[in-house]
This record gives sequence, C-alpha cells and structure tokens, in this order.
Amino acid sequence: MNQALIFAPVLAQISLTLMIFLLLGKRRAADAKAGTVDLKRVALDNRGWSDSVIKVSNNLDNQFQTPVLFYMLCIVLVQFNAVSTLTLGLAWTFVFTRYSHAFVHVGSNYIPLRLPLFLLGVVSLLLMTGIAIAELI
Repeated sequence: MNQALIFAPVLAQISLTLMIFLLLGKRRAADAKAGTVDLKRVALDNRGWSDSVIKVSNNLDNQFQTPVLFYMLCIVLVQFNAVSTLTLGLAWTFVFTRYSHAFVHVGSNYIPLRLPLFLLGVVSLLLMTGIAIAELI
C-alpha cells in the first residue's frame, strides 16, 4: 500500500485545527464588537470571554492533545512501512471522531454525545499504537 496515504487523514486533522482557529477568531471578534468583553481582562484570562468563545477555545486546546499522538503515530507507521487498509481506516475513524467531537463541543456541548465520540477516537489511537508496537517487535 502507498504509505503516503496516511497523510490524507493527517491533513484533514490539520484542516480541522485551522478551522477551529478561524472560528475562535470569528467568535472573539463578535464578542469584542458587541462590547460584551473586557479586553484588558481577557488579555490575561480567557474566562472573561462569553461561553460561546470559551467552548471554541477549549476545543482548540483539545486539538493539541490526542491529535498530537495521532500525528506521531502516523509518522511511526510510515517509518515502519505499516500503513495498511486497517491503519488507514483507524486513522480516518480518529479524524471522523475529532470532527464530530468538535462539532458537538462548539455547539450544544452535550456531554453524553461528546464523550462516546472522544472514547472512540482514543480506541482508534490505542489500536494504531498496538499495530505500531507489533511492527516494532
């Protein structure tokens, strides 16, 4: 299998992070324009923003947690020549869960829906990690 195919879900995940950055800027600008935020306070403390902004900011923080492991795993899989239909499917599953999780997080923030999406993504990473370890030994 073409090992470079694993970088398609990587680029999709990077795109999600960039979209969340843009959404955060849009929501912050709306708060600032509405005059509902003390700009001196939020310069030092994100809790001064509206809940709408805080949800997006928290989601952006999430994009630098499990996705960092995902990026590293994808590089490891390429190095081990271990990209397969299975690992590619797991990678796309992870990215699907991140998009779904982000959609819920910045919207309704409904935890009973968000949690299973997060857990499915973590399971995908665990399986990818297991495959990488198996390739190593």
